[in-house]
Amino acid sequence: MVSYGDFDISLTSRPLYLKQLFQRLPMPTASRTNLAIGDSSALFRLGVRNMVRQIEGTEVIGEASDGESLTGLVQSFAPDVVVVDFLSEGFDIDVVRAIKALRSSTRILAITTQQSGHTLVNALKAGVDSYIKKDCDLGEVEEAIRETSKGGTFFCGQILDRIRQESIDVDDLESLPLSCDPIHLSGRETEVLELIAEGLTNTQVAEKLFLSTHTVTTHRKNIMSKLGVNNTAAMVMYAVKTGLVSPNKFLFYSDS
Repeated sequence: MVSYGDFDISLTSRPLYLKQLFQRLPMPTASRTNLAIGDSSALFRLGVRNMVRQIEGTEVIGEASDGESLTGLVQSFAPDVVVVDFLSEGFDIDVVRAIKALRSSTRILAITTQQSGHTLVNALKAGVDSYIKKDCDLGEVEEAIRETSKGGTFFCGQILDRIRQESIDVDDLESLPLSCDPIHLSGRETEVLELIAEGLTNTQVAEKLFLSTHTVTTHRKNIMSKLGVNNTAAMVMYAVKTGLVSPNKFLFYSDS
């Protein structure tokens, strides 16, 4: 006998009957990521829905135009990921807290038009896992959805610029969750990370350290691997939180 789900099949069955039986059996399906959208703009919700259609294994199970409807959707359908603009009309940061209270495993990707550094910090404290701006290019939005759907985090490059401009005190970030093993960067990796935190490109880092761009790219990948992050913004924020670079020197200075 061969077991297939709830079926037991005799190996002595005639091949024709066996083939017919397998054709009628329910085939196992790949796991899917269920996603919900929350935004007061119907146009934005449509845009996200159309983008998600291009991401294999991800499906929109519902959308909401206000915070109350979104939390009800989460309670009823338990989505894996929620894409939300908590600054749009009918939403606020309490919506994020409510979603996490209802289902802590639900990942939250915030996509907003504007955000101050303090808004960003409060959003991360409330439970936002990834954060990008609505004026990011489509590729970046799609990458944010993909990474968040896979259980990762994603921050667009504009996030750190906003933190710098707002001169947010590093103490405001102390309550953010960290889960990391001891990190050991080489002297060269630390130099590269410090220059990246200053906002230098790979080419500029290469020129400053008298390295090839390829070598800098390799160091960058190694640093991200050691820190367990998947984008530049998260890499620098992680480095600041763990004290690998000085927050006052690189991220939280005043432009004045």
